[in-house]
Amino acid sequence: MIRALVIYCHPLLGAYNEAVREAALAGLSSAAEEIRVTDLYADGFNPEATTLDSDGRCVLGDDPLLVGYAADLAWCDTLVLIYPTWWAGQPAMLKGWIDRVWVEGVAWESAEGPEKRQPLLGNIKRLVAISTHGSSKSVNMLEGEGGKRTFTRGLAKMCHRRARTTWLALYGIDTSSLSDRESFLAKVERQLSRLP
Repeated sequence: MIRALVIYCHPLLGAYNEAVREAALAGLSSAAEEIRVTDLYADGFNPEATTLDSDGRCVLGDDPLLVGYAADLAWCDTLVLIYPTWWAGQPAMLKGWIDRVWVEGVAWESAEGPEKRQPLLGNIKRLVAISTHGSSKSVNMLEGEGGKRTFTRGLAKMCHRRARTTWLALYGIDTSSLSDRESFLAKVERQLSRLP
């Protein structure tokens, strides 16, 4: 059984991403011992970098919300991000959460030698990103899929050295049919119910 942390990021109540979150939670309910859900908009999270070190990098500081987010990262072994892709990447709210929480002392520590950063989130062995895209898969590939790279090449590198990543995306949601959207919800629930 897994300990899953779900980070949900969408500004509108009743949006399709809300249905995606519910499908993910339904799937996780059979695979997880415990699930914690963070809704960044409901929390009133401020993505703006407010606490910086002398090099201009974000630091955790003593903000209780950020300290709680960091504790949740240290607790979980499975991280699930649910968000819409805007301008080929994570929304500013989610990017701000990454900038402000995945900081030195939480996600990594400085080290000597060629590897300047040593990961600190070895407890996270599975990462899942679930995202919706207005444009097609081919357009996203032409743009370089920056959000996917942040997830698979950035966040995953701060986790367990054998952390597995799963990328679930509904491309072309702007022109998708009801059947397309329902199929994607079923896929999300099925995939998350099979997480080890």
